[in-house]
Amino acid sequence: MDSGGYTDIENAALRARYAAVFAPRGRTGWALAAAALALLAFGLWHLGFSPGRFFSGLNRLGDFIIFMFPPDWGNPATLKRFLRSLGETVAIAFLGTLLAAIFALPLSLLAARNTTVSQFLRFFTRRSFDTLRGVDTLIWALIWINVVGLGPFAGVLAIAISDIGSLGKLFSEAIEASDERSVEGVKASGGAKLHGIRFGLLPQVAPVLIGQVLYFFESNTRSATILGIVGAGGIGLEISEMIRTLEWQKVAFLIIMILITVSVIDRLSSLLRNAIAGSKAAPI
Repeated sequence: MDSGGYTDIENAALRARYAAVFAPRGRTGWALAAAALALLAFGLWHLGFSPGRFFSGLNRLGDFIIFMFPPDWGNPATLKRFLRSLGETVAIAFLGTLLAAIFALPLSLLAARNTTVSQFLRFFTRRSFDTLRGVDTLIWALIWINVVGLGPFAGVLAIAISDIGSLGKLFSEAIEASDERSVEGVKASGGAKLHGIRFGLLPQVAPVLIGQVLYFFESNTRSATILGIVGAGGIGLEISEMIRTLEWQKVAFLIIMILITVSVIDRLSSLLRNAIAGSKAAPI
């Protein structure tokens, strides 16, 4: 008889050959699910989660939303200050991402298996990436504020240091996944190893690397807003001040400004990615 397109003999052969796949799962899955639920319950209890406090907070959140409408930018002088702060936030994100990409690219060549000069250097570089990205951007901002003082310069350094670790890891993985035949073709024609990287490897991974940099620029525009709250410049400082003085309508206007800016950057990034990759699909 046929069963699922296979005869009984074929099914028996498949079960014998792939016994681990057809083996009954037992109660392991249920045990893991129960352990996860128990861990969740313990975490909620340990952190003092209370449904009453949660729903009470939702009521207060509704009050704040009501206070935010209609959004208000104040007077022309205030609007000009807000726009200048927003431009500063975008500049922080752009410069931080650009610096990170510039430093991450050569370091990623040392961290990639197929381009490194030694395994020890590869190990050291990859662990350095882990260290840099293991510390949140906000913590780096607090560190750099104490080093170079308040202002956007600390925000740029915080984003750059954090993103060197993240971009370096992503760049090295893209380089390791590249096709070696183009590099071998350059070497076969008389090129050195650096020629193979320059003319064989980088052209094929460039669209991926640029796409990653553009995505990080979008993300860092939001991160730079948070950095401003701790004193690293940008529109976050304005948001913090408006919240402190209970100017909720201005807070709503600032949030709308940020959302529009991020949407515009996302649209432009999509256009650039499609242009670089040569895609004919319409950007989202």
